[in-house]
Amino acid sequence: GRLRFHREGSRRRGAFFVPDDPSDHPVFQGMDRPQISIARYGYGVGMHDDHVIVHIRKAGPSNRGAFNRRKGRGPKPKRRQSDRDEVRFEARVVSIVERANLRVVGQFHQRGSRASLVPEDSRLPASFQLSSVLPEAKPRQVVVAEFEKWTHPQEAPVARMVEVLGDADAPHVDILSIIHRHQLPVEFPPEVIREAEQIDEQVPAEEIERREDWRQRDVFTIDPEDARDFDDAICVTELENGDLELAVHIADVSHYVRTGSALDREARKRGNSTYLADRVIPMLPEVLSNGVCSLNPHVERLTHATILTYSPAGKLLKSRFCSCVIRSQRRFSYEQAYELMKLSPEAVDQLPDKDDRHFGKHLHRAWGLAKQLRRRRFKNGALDMDFPEVKVVLNDDGVPTGLKRSEYDESHQLIEEFMLVANEAVALETKNEGAPAIYRIHEDPDPGKLAEFAEMARSFGHSVGDVSHRPELQRLLKNVRGKLEEHSLKIALLKSLRRAAYSRDPIGHYGLAKVNYAHFTSPIRRYADLILHRSLRRILSRRGERTAPKHPDKVPNVAKVTEIAEHISRTERVSAEAEMDSRRLKMMEYLTILVRDDADVNFKATVFEVKPIGAFVEIDDLFIKALIRKDDLPPQQEFYYDRGRDAIVSRQVDVTLSIGKQLDVRVTRVDAEKGFVDLIPAACLTRDKKS
Repeated sequence: GRLRFHREGSRRRGAFFVPDDPSDHPVFQGMDRPQISIARYGYGVGMHDDHVIVHIRKAGPSNRGAFNRRKGRGPKPKRRQSDRDEVRFEARVVSIVERANLRVVGQFHQRGSRASLVPEDSRLPASFQLSSVLPEAKPRQVVVAEFEKWTHPQEAPVARMVEVLGDADAPHVDILSIIHRHQLPVEFPPEVIREAEQIDEQVPAEEIERREDWRQRDVFTIDPEDARDFDDAICVTELENGDLELAVHIADVSHYVRTGSALDREARKRGNSTYLADRVIPMLPEVLSNGVCSLNPHVERLTHATILTYSPAGKLLKSRFCSCVIRSQRRFSYEQAYELMKLSPEAVDQLPDKDDRHFGKHLHRAWGLAKQLRRRRFKNGALDMDFPEVKVVLNDDGVPTGLKRSEYDESHQLIEEFMLVANEAVALETKNEGAPAIYRIHEDPDPGKLAEFAEMARSFGHSVGDVSHRPELQRLLKNVRGKLEEHSLKIALLKSLRRAAYSRDPIGHYGLAKVNYAHFTSPIRRYADLILHRSLRRILSRRGERTAPKHPDKVPNVAKVTEIAEHISRTERVSAEAEMDSRRLKMMEYLTILVRDDADVNFKATVFEVKPIGAFVEIDDLFIKALIRKDDLPPQQEFYYDRGRDAIVSRQVDVTLSIGKQLDVRVTRVDAEKGFVDLIPAACLTRDKKS
């Protein structure tokens, strides 16, 4: 399994082991989240996320490394009466199967002939000895080193310097550090670029002849304003009998990226595109992702379409799949589409621009269908996990200059519903045909984590029943909508759920409440979708469909599909961590700039958890988690932790830090590297000055 380290303070603290397959050992049976603590110093020369083999043994009651199976946490100093008969276990690393951190990013230090690197990731050993140094490297610069060996835990690991990123405060060095830290690819291999450049952007006449021709139909795209690749387009047509036909056109990447080609091998290796704060690391070269595969307006593009027919009440009547050629008639940003959707039908008729009138009516028709699909989805048990997002706006040097808040309005919901039904339709088709495919799965949550979430919701004053019962969880999510605590509670719920992943088996998606679900709608940026396109093309070819290719690409067998699903689940996790790190880093930098320009600036924050160390809060407008440390509060105001009220209160001033409390705060310290922000209530500072 995997060796994982906790990140606490400035350096790693404690480790635990996560098995590849919990069924391999009886110790993990019955655990909500199978993991076991590593005995003190039992990790040897193992590093964070290494693939390891461990020896598991029983731990005595006095052993501080013992693992509390029932709670899934580290042991308490004393065993409770109810735990007397409980057997505890711990693990010790006996061998390293595969190193995870082949490249290490950190700060270069030199003292005499001794050169070292202090890694940015605090879960790694405190220092690496450098066996070789690049001549251009200067002390305290950020560098990249390649791991060589680690023979003894009492000695530093050895690595050799391979790249100098530059001074820590130089433009874009911070994001480059994240890229290298997560071992993301920076450039495409030459053979991949050559293969991509050989692709002709002009669609051959014989290819157009083979496909359904949608070039004169009202096909259009809706994407973020700053989007660079467009892999989905829609068209909603009212039929003569009153039914609605929804066409979801998806870029036909499988036509250009053939199985086994250099492009295919690189796309599989990357698994997906990664969207960092200041750049995109694409799965496919730009000539494809932003060019021939992108459904840009007013140019001919090849698509694979899902055509779904609905009754006026929104009930699915039939579905079909085909290869098409389109010419997108218009490109909408979400904001532009929403402006038209907000207008009444009468107001749309009065618009001076003919195209606005035409597509305004189309958008209203499309939203009428999407609204019914959305209503039906939530009736079936789907969870409403949507909430606004805040994005940091950067200048050309990567310096934050402002914030952009993105509301999840009807334009986003329209596209989401149409993509969901297209994904579901293709998943059902491949399942019924027994074709090899990769499905998107989301397993049921463990009851213990849901109970912790429910307790947090109660602390905000909400009435909470049994949240393992889906309707009760839906009711709670509906009640928190629009409340100050909505974001905190939804994030807490996400953390209590299991992570969605890819699998060869269609075991269902808990969050979406769908039995059959797969990713089909984004083959430009996800390899799973590309596999599904190939599988569907083979099904249609076997049936002799007119638009199906005569010689479709090979589809991996079951064993290979399993291997690919596991690989792209890992690449997705790595990308998600890198994306989160980059956004948090830039948000911290933005906060630092605000405070530097105005040290007395106040922020609104809401308390979501209170512990003896202090009150954990979320800055409302920034969605940044922070801590009001009890030790930072003025001592003369005599703050103390009231366990009965679960609050930090003062004997001298009327300031109480309790869950759900909103207050004005000021920033006392920001550590972007470690990812924490410390605050203090503005009222305490005001009172302190008066005193």
